[in-house]
Amino acid sequence: QVQLVESGGGLVQTGGSLRLSCAASGSIFSINVMGWYRQAPGKGRELVADMTGDGITNYADAVKGRFSITRDNAKNTVYLQMNSLKPEDTAVYYCNLNMRSYLWLPFNKYWGQGTQVTVSS
Repeated sequence: QVQLVESGGGLVQTGGSLRLSCAASGSIFSINVMGWYRQAPGKGRELVADMTGDGITNYADAVKGRFSITRDNAKNTVYLQMNSLKPEDTAVYYCNLNMRSYLWLPFNKYWGQGTQVTVSS
């Protein structure tokens, strides 16, 4: 069994910063892609950023230059540093990890519970 625990969301003013964390625990053999998605009210879930096990990153155009994704493989944790936040960044943020519990099992996607980020104007 695998659990993902997110933290770091909250209320911040325009131009402020927040750092999200997502820690995975349980039966984990390996994790390849770790990423963050978000879902604003009335909209679909969209990719914010992700990172492969080799350190290759991918960002949504809307956050390039403002957000930074990092990971600590020893702690099975992924982070999202969000700077210069804008009201349009307001959403529930979800971490997503592609992992497998044992060598002989396929990779599966796991989602965090979501953390609210609200940016006031």
